[in-house]
Amino acid sequence: MGYEYLIAGFEDIALNEPVQTSEQKLLELLDEQLSASDKELLALLRRKNDDEAVLALLEDDAVLDRKAELSLSDEDFRTQLLYEQGLKCKNKFVRDWFAYNMDVNNVLAAAVAIKHGMDVQKVIVGDNDVAQELRKGGSLGKNARLAALVPDLKEVAELAEIGDLLEREKHIDALRWQWLEERTLFEVFNIEAVLAYYLKAAILHRWDNLTVEQGEQVFRAMVADMKKGVNL
Repeated sequence: MGYEYLIAGFEDIALNEPVQTSEQKLLELLDEQLSASDKELLALLRRKNDDEAVLALLEDDAVLDRKAELSLSDEDFRTQLLYEQGLKCKNKFVRDWFAYNMDVNNVLAAAVAIKHGMDVQKVIVGDNDVAQELRKGGSLGKNARLAALVPDLKEVAELAEIGDLLEREKHIDALRWQWLEERTLFEVFNIEAVLAYYLKAAILHRWDNLTVEQGEQVFRAMVADMKKGVNL
């Protein structure tokens, strides 16, 4: 299904520039224009690790048995379940988006764990090739197979050296933005272009809505979690 008229009406957006259209207004527009199946894709992209769809999985005995076998924190296990849902999506763009974010977050978590002498096994989620390589431990820079699997490996690993956690998160969002730009370079009026636009707008809204006070609260919470060795 083509979305020529929908996309033509989108506001032009750019990284680090304010967005005029509110997230609620954009969501209302997408709800009016997207097909039922495409709305499901958008809903999956907006899902968080504490959404009902994820929490419902924790009522399954088989899922709880898996949790007992892993050394992940409760939040990281929910994150793994969320990634697993995304990786099962029939739409390749959505699958690739979840895979990319899982790989980037895992590489950064491993880099931070290595830097602080922590157990890498306890911060890696998922079971794809990247996750398996990271669990082996060792220097990230000397792992040729990992470098082949993660094109942004060196850049992501270096983010562990940024002491300001909010600044680090902005760098990660810049990588995500670049991925979205490259991934949809030849996607013009299809659902992939629409979803990429929403994800980029969501990045801008997240930082626009973050006040100084909220930023300090987020920073303190992230530091507390870092000290506990979780949610890296």
